[in-house]
Amino acid sequence: MASAKGKSVELIALQCTVCNNRNYTTKKNKKNIQGKLELNKFCPTDRKHTLHRETKVK
Repeated sequence: MASAKGKSVELIALQCTVCNNRNYTTKKNKKNIQGKLELNKFCPTDRKHTLHRETKVK
């Protein structure tokens, strides 16, 4: 049985703004974070820390 608490958690992908590769996947609680998630993460293609924005998981 699925719990009612797990329905507000959504699986998202983080896409690099420089090279447009989807490098990371993570979970996001829709109740706590309403806007799009933006994090500075390491991009292996560019080999530096860049801004990653939330996108849908395909």
